[in-house]
Amino acid sequence: MHLTDFGVPDTHYKIDLSLARGLDYYTGTVYETLLVDYPEVGSVCGGGRYDNLAEYYTDRKMPGVGISIGLTRLFFILQEQGVINDAFLTAPADVLIIPMTEDLSHAVKLATSMRESGLRVQIYSENKKFKAKVSYADKLGIPFVVFLGEDEIDKGLITVKDMSSGEQTTASYGILTAGICDKIKALRKGTPIMES
Repeated sequence: MHLTDFGVPDTHYKIDLSLARGLDYYTGTVYETLLVDYPEVGSVCGGGRYDNLAEYYTDRKMPGVGISIGLTRLFFILQEQGVINDAFLTAPADVLIIPMTEDLSHAVKLATSMRESGLRVQIYSENKKFKAKVSYADKLGIPFVVFLGEDEIDKGLITVKDMSSGEQTTASYGILTAGICDKIKALRKGTPIMES
């Protein structure tokens, strides 16, 4: 064992010869990680050595070592500790554009312009009911939805819904994009995990 050589204190690991991983491809050392203050949660990380696994995918003989991390368990504990910052923006996009016309070219141009302003933009192009499209943004926590229909295109406007307040505004692209950028900047302040 070279853990001490790597600077890992003796108090941070324990050798357990009875430990066995459930998968049969492990060929050497196996390990599991526990949180000392939360033994009831069980292992939050596990893995080991598997020298023969790569042979299933390639002719070359390659040694391997790996781990899997139980993110659900870790996030459960972080939530219990009250250190997850719920106000921090973690959605995969800042804006979801919902085109109301079959021609997507206007939506693509709008998305490109908004991305050039520093926003992360997704276009909802699936043929689903309007409610399902808005629900998609809500489930993912996307803060703003842009509706782009014939009226908006003809008048050179966009309609934006603020998902947190439910407020809906129709105005020029420039004005609303600037407003969205300001609000997104505020949502990105801080860190996902708050310091205690």
